[in-house]
Amino acid sequence: MTMTMELQDRSARWWLIGSLALNLLFIGTIGALAVRHVLAPPQPAATERPRTAAARIERLAAPLPAADAEKLRAAFRAREAAAEGGRDGLNRAFERIQAALRAEPFDAAQLRAAFGEARAARPVYEQAMQDIIASAAGDMSREGRTRLSEWPSPRTNTNAR
Repeated sequence: MTMTMELQDRSARWWLIGSLALNLLFIGTIGALAVRHVLAPPQPAATERPRTAAARIERLAAPLPAADAEKLRAAFRAREAAAEGGRDGLNRAFERIQAALRAEPFDAAQLRAAFGEARAARPVYEQAMQDIIASAAGDMSREGRTRLSEWPSPRTNTNAR
């Protein structure tokens, strides 16, 4: 009988040690997650970029030397109406795509027509922006053109952990 009690005590002791180890693992994991949450820098709030030609020009001008950025802005001001008109047309086409996708009952023909409008509007906007960039690039320094050639900057993978 004492032999049986010793075996039960021994197995109970191992179960206790295993349970304590598992609890410590869980507590350590939860503690590490809590510390990471407290110490990690806050993530920037997700904000939508303005969908205007002026905003795009500002994003293009940001990495440029000051003089070259001003040349780009001046070229934009000279053609602002055409660029913003093209962007407004593209934005309206995107809104029609969203409306077609949300429509009940769904109409595939309406969605295809909205896609066609977007395809037609995009070249108008892109042509206006390309004219602005081409006219400004001719007056820019070599460094400004080099920085402009590197746009858009490489994006970091926000989905990787």
